[in-house]
Amino acid sequence: MLLSGYTKEIFRSKCMPGAQSFHCYAYLNEDIDKVIPYLNTVLGGTTFTKEPPSVTFKVHGKLIGVQAKKIAINALKDEDEADKILTWLQNEINTTWEDHENIEPCFDSAQRPVLIEILKLLPKSNCKECGEPTCMVFAVKTMEGVKDEKDCPGLTVEGKNQLQQYLSQFSFE
Repeated sequence: MLLSGYTKEIFRSKCMPGAQSFHCYAYLNEDIDKVIPYLNTVLGGTTFTKEPPSVTFKVHGKLIGVQAKKIAINALKDEDEADKILTWLQNEINTTWEDHENIEPCFDSAQRPVLIEILKLLPKSNCKECGEPTCMVFAVKTMEGVKDEKDCPGLTVEGKNQLQQYLSQFSFE
């Protein structure tokens, strides 16, 4: 077992005191820097840094940052959600480390969709039928994995197919 436990801190954003969501830091009992490249492989990190080692994941709309001695999670509903994510991540860290000899470590960030490429595939009518104020906002949310081709009523069947094909080369989890 690489990670035996952690100390958790739950807080609201200092820059947005009226925000409804919570954030969490977990201060780790052990240094886990050696598992980070393997976690990047297993969980498909969106951002990886070699020195100091860290990886960021986007899971179910949450940004989760993993460093050698600390985990950060944003946009939590409550402490129970933080506990569920931290328990899951502790298990992933330990399972990954136990099997690391069979995993090829990854020292690169995942390829991400390009905003302008998504925008090129949209109708650019700013019709608001998708629930967003502009096609640009829709494209940003698509790039983040929140929206996809099914959420744009203005796209033709061919347009939906093109956007789906473009997005299929990226992992959003």
